[in-house]
Amino acid sequence: MSDYDFLYDHQEETTTRFVCFIGEALHRFDLAIMTTTRYFGKKLVIDLQSGRSAVIGPDDLAEDGYIEYAFKLNEEQAAELVEFLSQIIGSIHFTDI
Repeated sequence: MSDYDFLYDHQEETTTRFVCFIGEALHRFDLAIMTTTRYFGKKLVIDLQSGRSAVIGPDDLAEDGYIEYAFKLNEEQAAELVEFLSQIIGSIHFTDI
């Protein structure tokens, strides 16, 4: 076996929510939203159609252009995704402290 310089190698039980919806812009979102103790309480959001993913918290939803950039969406599509994620992305909990 090869020698690797691991920065970390961690396993844990996670909770994953799978959700599919179509917004007013008629864009279909197929998402996997993973809750984990990592990432300072932010959620790992995966777009299952494109394979793009991002670690998202409330600060990321408030940042102009971040969702458009992370998921390669137009402004209208991103606004719909932000609206949805705002309902399920909670506050950040620092579990590492």
